[in-house]
Amino acid sequence: MSRLILFNKPFLVLCQFTDPSGRPTLADYLTAADVYPAGRLDYDSEGLVLLTDDGGLQHRISDPQHKLPKTYWVQVEGIPTESALAQLSKGVSLKDGLTRPARVERIPEPNLWARNPPIRYRANLPTAWVAITLSEGRKRQVRRMTAAVGYPTLRLVRVSIGSWELGSLRPGEWRDG
Repeated sequence: MSRLILFNKPFLVLCQFTDPSGRPTLADYLTAADVYPAGRLDYDSEGLVLLTDDGGLQHRISDPQHKLPKTYWVQVEGIPTESALAQLSKGVSLKDGLTRPARVERIPEPNLWARNPPIRYRANLPTAWVAITLSEGRKRQVRRMTAAVGYPTLRLVRVSIGSWELGSLRPGEWRDG
């Protein structure tokens, strides 16, 4: 039987098991043998990563052809206008083409763990939280999308992949799914 692990990847941890530069990796947190990430999450992003020992499952989770939705809670610089949110929903033109439509909504500030180091704070510049659900996974896509509509990402936390949810896992914690 195949194994699936849900892991809450902390900020500034590589989504791989080794790093020649000595940065923190999955190996610093996971003791499970023979599992591999099903997709990636950027070094400077946090949240849900799925790992499995099943190559077919790994492919179904990570391959954009399967359009498995991924939801992110995104703290942005500034307060996005309705027009910016609509643009994110319809698709944003990036250097590598137009993004697929996304589900986008403003959300109240979520009850998350403190990030270390914390995001930069500017007293005269408000921030807001947005939930973005994508069905594709381009490199640094969420960050590029929010920047393209004028609201740079300050913090990005993936909270779900398909039907798998981060739930109450704290940074560095994992459980079998």
